[in-house]
Amino acid sequence: MYKLWDALEGAKKLKWVELSHSMNNSSPYWAGIPEGSVELSKTVFDWGNPMLECLIQTFKFPGQFGTHIDFPGHFIKGADLSEKFGVENGVWPLCVIDITPKVAKDPTYAATSEDIKEYEAKYGPIPDGAFVALRTDWYKNWPDMNKLSGIAEDGSENFPGWSLDALKYIYEVRNAAANGHEALDTDASKEAAKAEDLACERYVLQQGKLQIEVMCNLDKVAPAGAVLFAAWPRFEGATGLPVRVWAITE
Repeated sequence: MYKLWDALEGAKKLKWVELSHSMNNSSPYWAGIPEGSVELSKTVFDWGNPMLECLIQTFKFPGQFGTHIDFPGHFIKGADLSEKFGVENGVWPLCVIDITPKVAKDPTYAATSEDIKEYEAKYGPIPDGAFVALRTDWYKNWPDMNKLSGIAEDGSENFPGWSLDALKYIYEVRNAAANGHEALDTDASKEAAKAEDLACERYVLQQGKLQIEVMCNLDKVAPAGAVLFAAWPRFEGATGLPVRVWAITE
């Protein structure tokens, strides 16, 4: 009788995949964030209080904590922050680019436009307004901060990610709306070292686009045809926020 209700019943018969990490006080986050920035589930109103029998907690965390969404103002002064993005900006067709065989050979591998073209040769062009996610299976290193960062004996960071070449393809040749990845940073470590900056992340946000970092379970989603949903608290002025992400996939 009602089209949306019928569509929901149909969707419930498909596979729903969690794409965000569960977090606690020991969860890893970028090393540049000051110590003491995370304090989750602190009790401030406990059971047994004569005013009201209930439990209330406070949550302290950086915007860029765990699986999180970044808004343009995170890297670009004066650019849009969280309040500029409404509920219509949290649903996308999902394209999952799998570079795991290359990452197995080189943990610092940076996805290229050729990787995107190989994907399109199999699954068709990336559609307008898509969310393009980079599958590396790097999420399996969570919650070990050293493994997530790929810390080598010399103290260097070594992890896979995007190249500027790949990102320019999905945004300038195609018309993607957002991108995502499993590592802590957009840029593959060798790309960041070469640029002496997070040039790939800066590029994405300069385009006014969104990105989701530290995703998981992309190996459980169909490469094409799935839909991604993201939900974040409605805070104003945020450069980034922890985000709940999931996909509905065949």
